[in-house]
Amino acid sequence: MRGWWREIGGLVLPVACAGCGRQRTPLCERCGRAVYGERARRVRPSPEPPGLPAVYAAASYEDAVRAVLLAHKERGALGLAAPLGRALAGAVRLAAPPDTDAGPLLLVPVPSAARAVAARGHDAGRRTALAAAAELRRGGRVVRVVPVLRQRRAVADQAGLAASGRRANLAGALEVAAGGSRLLAAGRVVLVDDLVTTGASLAEAARALRAAHGAGTAAGRAAEVERETVVAAVVAASSVAFEINRN
Repeated sequence: MRGWWREIGGLVLPVACAGCGRQRTPLCERCGRAVYGERARRVRPSPEPPGLPAVYAAASYEDAVRAVLLAHKERGALGLAAPLGRALAGAVRLAAPPDTDAGPLLLVPVPSAARAVAARGHDAGRRTALAAAAELRRGGRVVRVVPVLRQRRAVADQAGLAASGRRANLAGALEVAAGGSRLLAAGRVVLVDDLVTTGASLAEAARALRAAHGAGTAAGRAAEVERETVVAAVVAASSVAFEINRN
Protein backbone atom coordinates (compact mmCIF):
# COMPACT_ATOMS: atom_id res chain seq x y z
CA MET A 1 0.00 0.00 0.00
CA ARG A 2 2.82 2.38 0.87
CA GLY A 3 4.36 1.88 -2.57
CA TRP A 4 1.04 2.71 -4.26
CA TRP A 5 0.80 5.99 -2.33
CA ARG A 6 4.35 6.89 -3.37
CA GLU A 7 3.61 6.23 -7.04
CA ILE A 8 0.36 8.23 -6.91
CA GLY A 9 2.09 11.03 -5.03
CA GLY A 10 4.70 11.30 -7.76
CA LEU A 11 1.94 12.17 -10.21
CA VAL A 12 0.43 15.03 -8.26
CA LEU A 13 3.26 16.54 -6.18
CA PRO A 14 6.02 18.86 -7.46
CA VAL A 15 8.90 16.87 -8.95
CA ALA A 16 12.60 17.68 -8.57
CA CYS A 17 15.63 15.87 -9.98
CA ALA A 18 16.80 13.26 -7.49
CA GLY A 19 20.40 13.98 -8.41
CA CYS A 20 20.65 17.77 -8.26
CA GLY A 21 17.25 19.15 -7.24
CA ARG A 22 16.41 20.76 -10.56
CA GLN A 23 12.67 21.36 -10.70
CA ARG A 24 10.05 19.69 -12.92
CA THR A 25 12.00 16.56 -13.77
CA PRO A 26 12.58 13.40 -11.72
CA LEU A 27 16.03 13.02 -13.31
CA CYS A 28 17.65 15.71 -15.40
CA GLU A 29 19.74 14.96 -18.47
CA ARG A 30 23.05 15.71 -16.73
CA CYS A 31 22.33 13.45 -13.77
CA GLY A 32 20.97 10.77 -16.10
CA ARG A 33 24.31 10.77 -17.93
CA ALA A 34 26.09 10.34 -14.59
CA VAL A 35 23.93 7.31 -13.76
CA TYR A 36 23.89 5.45 -17.07
CA GLY A 37 25.88 7.46 -19.60
CA GLU A 38 29.34 6.02 -19.05
CA ARG A 39 30.66 2.66 -20.20
CA ALA A 40 30.59 0.04 -17.45
CA ARG A 41 33.95 -1.17 -16.16
CA ARG A 42 35.47 -3.90 -14.02
CA VAL A 43 35.87 -2.84 -10.39
CA ARG A 44 37.71 -4.28 -7.38
CA PRO A 45 37.15 -3.30 -3.75
CA SER A 46 40.23 -3.00 -1.58
CA PRO A 47 40.84 -5.25 0.24
CA GLU A 48 39.20 -7.74 -2.09
CA PRO A 49 37.26 -10.35 -0.06
CA PRO A 50 37.91 -14.05 -0.71
CA GLY A 51 35.45 -15.57 -3.15
CA LEU A 52 34.42 -12.29 -4.76
CA PRO A 53 33.37 -12.91 -8.38
CA ALA A 54 34.35 -10.56 -11.18
CA VAL A 55 32.32 -7.37 -10.60
CA TYR A 56 31.31 -4.78 -13.20
CA ALA A 57 29.84 -1.37 -12.35
CA ALA A 58 28.13 1.30 -14.40
CA ALA A 59 28.97 4.40 -12.36
CA SER A 60 31.02 5.79 -9.53
CA TYR A 61 29.17 6.11 -6.23
CA GLU A 62 29.38 9.84 -5.68
CA ASP A 63 27.43 13.07 -6.13
CA ALA A 64 24.34 12.60 -8.35
CA VAL A 65 24.68 8.82 -8.55
CA ARG A 66 24.72 8.49 -4.78
CA ALA A 67 21.74 10.83 -4.44
CA VAL A 68 19.71 8.92 -7.03
CA LEU A 69 20.42 5.51 -5.47
CA LEU A 70 19.44 6.76 -2.02
CA ALA A 71 16.29 8.45 -3.33
CA HIS A 72 15.19 5.18 -4.90
CA LYS A 73 16.13 2.85 -2.06
CA GLU A 74 15.50 4.91 1.07
CA ARG A 75 12.94 7.53 0.01
CA GLY A 76 10.80 5.41 -2.30
CA ALA A 77 11.31 7.36 -5.54
CA LEU A 78 10.05 4.37 -7.51
CA GLY A 79 10.22 6.08 -10.89
CA LEU A 80 14.01 5.99 -10.66
CA ALA A 81 14.03 2.21 -11.10
CA ALA A 82 14.01 2.61 -14.89
CA PRO A 83 17.20 4.73 -15.19
CA LEU A 84 18.91 2.64 -12.52
CA GLY A 85 17.88 -0.48 -14.42
CA ARG A 86 19.33 1.02 -17.58
CA ALA A 87 22.64 1.53 -15.76
CA LEU A 88 22.59 -1.99 -14.34
CA ALA A 89 21.85 -3.41 -17.79
CA GLY A 90 25.03 -1.78 -19.09
CA ALA A 91 27.06 -3.50 -16.39
CA VAL A 92 25.34 -6.83 -17.11
CA ARG A 93 26.20 -6.56 -20.81
CA LEU A 94 29.88 -6.27 -19.95
CA ALA A 95 29.75 -8.99 -17.30
CA ALA A 96 27.99 -11.46 -19.59
CA PRO A 97 28.49 -10.79 -23.31
CA PRO A 98 26.16 -12.66 -25.67
CA ASP A 99 26.91 -16.38 -25.81
CA THR A 100 24.57 -18.60 -27.77
CA ASP A 101 25.75 -21.68 -25.87
CA ALA A 102 25.18 -20.29 -22.38
CA GLY A 103 21.38 -20.11 -22.37
CA PRO A 104 19.37 -17.18 -21.03
CA LEU A 105 20.77 -14.61 -18.65
CA LEU A 106 19.64 -15.25 -15.09
CA LEU A 107 19.76 -12.11 -12.95
CA VAL A 108 19.97 -13.07 -9.27
CA PRO A 109 19.40 -10.11 -6.93
CA VAL A 110 21.36 -9.99 -3.68
CA PRO A 111 18.54 -9.99 -1.10
CA SER A 112 18.02 -7.26 1.48
CA ALA A 113 16.97 -8.11 5.01
CA ALA A 114 13.21 -8.61 5.28
CA ARG A 115 12.97 -5.92 7.96
CA ALA A 116 14.72 -3.41 5.70
CA VAL A 117 12.37 -4.16 2.81
CA ALA A 118 9.38 -3.79 5.13
CA ALA A 119 10.67 -0.47 6.49
CA ARG A 120 11.24 0.93 3.00
CA GLY A 121 7.95 -0.35 1.64
CA HIS A 122 9.56 -1.86 -1.47
CA ASP A 123 12.39 -4.15 -2.55
CA ALA A 124 14.75 -1.75 -4.32
CA GLY A 125 17.20 -4.41 -5.50
CA ARG A 126 14.56 -6.61 -7.07
CA ARG A 127 12.82 -3.63 -8.67
CA THR A 128 16.09 -2.49 -10.26
CA ALA A 129 16.83 -6.02 -11.48
CA LEU A 130 13.42 -6.21 -13.16
CA ALA A 131 14.03 -2.86 -14.85
CA ALA A 132 17.45 -4.05 -16.05
CA ALA A 133 15.90 -7.24 -17.45
CA ALA A 134 13.34 -5.19 -19.38
CA GLU A 135 16.13 -3.01 -20.79
CA LEU A 136 18.16 -6.05 -21.86
CA ARG A 137 15.13 -7.66 -23.51
CA ARG A 138 14.65 -4.54 -25.60
CA GLY A 139 18.16 -5.18 -26.89
CA GLY A 140 17.29 -8.74 -27.87
CA ARG A 141 18.66 -10.68 -24.88
CA VAL A 142 16.72 -13.51 -23.26
CA VAL A 143 16.67 -12.60 -19.57
CA ARG A 144 14.97 -13.84 -16.41
CA VAL A 145 15.08 -12.47 -12.90
CA VAL A 146 15.42 -15.38 -10.48
CA PRO A 147 15.33 -14.21 -6.84
CA VAL A 148 16.45 -17.54 -5.42
CA LEU A 149 18.74 -16.23 -2.68
CA ARG A 150 17.37 -15.79 0.82
CA GLN A 151 18.73 -15.06 4.27
CA ARG A 152 19.08 -18.17 6.41
CA ARG A 153 19.77 -16.18 9.58
CA ALA A 154 19.51 -12.61 10.86
CA VAL A 155 22.43 -10.26 10.27
CA ALA A 156 23.39 -6.99 11.94
CA ASP A 157 23.08 -3.62 10.22
CA GLN A 158 26.15 -3.27 7.99
CA ALA A 159 26.41 0.50 8.49
CA GLY A 160 29.50 1.37 10.46
CA LEU A 161 31.14 -2.04 10.06
CA ALA A 162 34.63 -2.27 8.58
CA ALA A 163 35.35 -4.69 5.74
CA SER A 164 36.38 -7.52 8.09
CA GLY A 165 33.30 -6.93 10.25
CA ARG A 166 31.02 -7.09 7.23
CA ARG A 167 32.53 -10.36 6.09
CA ALA A 168 32.08 -11.88 9.55
CA ASN A 169 28.54 -10.53 9.79
CA LEU A 170 27.51 -12.09 6.49
CA ALA A 171 29.48 -15.35 6.61
CA GLY A 172 27.06 -18.20 5.91
CA ALA A 173 24.06 -15.87 6.00
CA LEU A 174 22.64 -16.66 2.55
CA GLU A 175 21.35 -19.79 0.88
CA VAL A 176 19.58 -20.80 -2.31
CA ALA A 177 15.90 -21.52 -1.76
CA ALA A 178 14.56 -25.03 -2.34
CA GLY A 179 14.31 -25.68 -6.07
CA GLY A 180 16.60 -22.78 -6.87
CA SER A 181 19.46 -24.95 -8.11
CA ARG A 182 17.26 -26.29 -10.89
CA LEU A 183 16.39 -22.76 -12.00
CA LEU A 184 20.04 -21.69 -11.95
CA ALA A 185 21.05 -24.61 -14.15
CA ALA A 186 18.98 -23.18 -17.01
CA GLY A 187 21.31 -20.36 -18.02
CA ARG A 188 24.15 -17.98 -17.20
CA VAL A 189 24.03 -16.49 -13.72
CA VAL A 190 24.74 -12.83 -13.03
CA LEU A 191 24.53 -11.60 -9.45
CA VAL A 192 23.07 -8.09 -9.37
CA ASP A 193 22.95 -5.38 -6.74
CA ASP A 194 22.69 -1.62 -6.57
CA LEU A 195 26.08 -0.98 -4.97
CA VAL A 196 29.36 -2.65 -4.09
CA THR A 197 31.44 -1.20 -1.25
CA THR A 198 33.55 -3.83 0.54
CA GLY A 199 32.26 -6.67 -1.65
CA ALA A 200 31.18 -8.74 1.37
CA SER A 201 27.56 -9.11 0.23
CA LEU A 202 28.51 -10.21 -3.29
CA ALA A 203 31.15 -12.63 -1.99
CA GLU A 204 28.63 -14.26 0.35
CA ALA A 205 25.99 -14.42 -2.39
CA ALA A 206 28.50 -16.05 -4.75
CA ARG A 207 29.44 -18.57 -2.03
CA ALA A 208 25.79 -19.54 -1.62
CA LEU A 209 25.35 -19.99 -5.37
CA ARG A 210 28.49 -22.09 -5.64
CA ALA A 211 27.39 -24.22 -2.69
CA ALA A 212 24.07 -24.88 -4.39
CA HIS A 213 25.84 -25.76 -7.62
CA GLY A 214 28.23 -28.09 -5.77
CA ALA A 215 25.26 -30.07 -4.53
CA GLY A 216 24.36 -30.97 -8.11
CA THR A 217 25.68 -33.64 -10.45
CA ALA A 218 29.30 -34.69 -10.84
CA ALA A 219 29.17 -33.47 -14.44
CA GLY A 220 28.03 -30.08 -13.26
CA ARG A 221 30.88 -29.88 -10.76
CA ALA A 222 33.37 -30.78 -13.47
CA ALA A 223 32.02 -28.02 -15.70
CA GLU A 224 32.42 -25.56 -12.85
CA VAL A 225 36.11 -26.41 -12.59
CA GLU A 226 36.57 -25.42 -16.21
CA ARG A 227 35.19 -21.90 -15.83
CA GLU A 228 33.77 -19.53 -13.26
CA THR A 229 30.06 -19.27 -14.01
CA VAL A 230 29.16 -16.56 -11.48
CA VAL A 231 29.83 -12.93 -12.30
CA ALA A 232 28.36 -9.79 -10.76
CA ALA A 233 27.00 -6.48 -12.02
CA VAL A 234 26.10 -3.42 -9.98
CA VAL A 235 24.86 0.08 -10.62
CA ALA A 236 27.66 1.78 -8.71
CA ALA A 237 30.98 1.26 -6.94
CA SER A 238 33.29 3.59 -5.06
CA SER A 239 35.68 5.69 -7.13
CA VAL A 240 38.58 3.84 -5.46
CA ALA A 241 37.24 0.51 -6.74
CA PHE A 242 37.38 1.93 -10.28
CA GLU A 243 40.92 3.24 -9.80
CA ILE A 244 42.26 -0.05 -8.44
CA ASN A 245 41.06 -1.97 -11.51
CA ARG A 246 44.08 -3.99 -12.60
CA ASN A 247 42.78 -5.30 -15.93
